[in-house]
Amino acid sequence: MKKRILVVDDDNMNLARTRIILGKEYDVVLADSGIQALAKVQNEKVDMVLLDIDMPGMNGIETFERMKKAAVAVPVIFLTASGLEEDVQNAIKLGAVNYLKKPYRPEELIKRVAQEFEQA
Repeated sequence: MKKRILVVDDDNMNLARTRIILGKEYDVVLADSGIQALAKVQNEKVDMVLLDIDMPGMNGIETFERMKKAAVAVPVIFLTASGLEEDVQNAIKLGAVNYLKKPYRPEELIKRVAQEFEQA
């Protein structure tokens, strides 16, 4: 059975691109907001979350904090276009397993996801 990855991003192009990159190896589920992501991780089996930091409404950091409060224990890789060191540090402090700066190369995303599943 394929591992299931939830991709959370407010940009539909990023969602589609990530689904294309990972869809051959993994079951990819999409969410376009933090609220939608929280509903999915609480109601569906998810093995990993790829989470955009900069989203309107509830950003990725807040989404991750709420996931932790709800005892959702899955590895999270943050995706960030901002590249702000503070965002990355906050994500790692909260327990994110890794991060990728957008735009990323498809090979890099595949490699990071595979590494995290190997370590789990």
